[in-house]
Amino acid sequence: MGLDLYSKIEPYLDFEDEVYTLHRQFMEFVMVNELDNIIDIGCGQGYFLENLRINGKTAFGTDLSLEQIKVCKAKGLEASAIPLEKVEKKYDCATAIFDVLNYMDKEYLETFIKDVSKVLNKNGYFMFDVNSYFGFDEIAQGCITMDLKDKFISIDAIFEDEKLQTNLTLFTKQKNNLFSKEADFIVQEYHSKEFLKNILESNGFNVQEIREFNLHCEEESDKLIFICKKN
Repeated sequence: MGLDLYSKIEPYLDFEDEVYTLHRQFMEFVMVNELDNIIDIGCGQGYFLENLRINGKTAFGTDLSLEQIKVCKAKGLEASAIPLEKVEKKYDCATAIFDVLNYMDKEYLETFIKDVSKVLNKNGYFMFDVNSYFGFDEIAQGCITMDLKDKFISIDAIFEDEKLQTNLTLFTKQKNNLFSKEADFIVQEYHSKEFLKNILESNGFNVQEIREFNLHCEEESDKLIFICKKN
């Protein structure tokens, strides 16, 4: 899946306001509950890890994209490109921000939830967000093109059968004035509130709160934020 290509395109997407708004929800919960010793799963380029560091929190990030982890390390953040099942240390809080669980199909999701439980201490918190059906169908779907000085970017997202496939194309100008082309795709899957609640509770988590959240528009909630506690 094209996560490394997405990491090259992401800086041009101008999601800074959305990232800040969503991170604030997570950070407020961390600060109010005086949480520390945090693992950020799917940490990307480390924006939330930076916020945790600024607020004096101990944190470690994982991501499957080596390119994203390179950016984290360049910032001096503790992060590694390893799957969650290979993490040996235990934490008091786990976060998975900006659609991380939507990148997993339903067959793998239960394995992931079990792996989250394994890296959490007893009574540890697990906090994550997912896209609502409205978020996929009305917000994420569509086409974007960007004609930049030395790049041309095309993003085409289609939502069918509860899956969003986003086709990514990046043209980059070379020294000979010709353009190189990179193309790949990423797939995200819709998970209903009921499905997630059932799978979490059957794997030892108490779902304490599910927040409906308007990130991209005011018309209808496009995100759900789950706050869970390990039994």
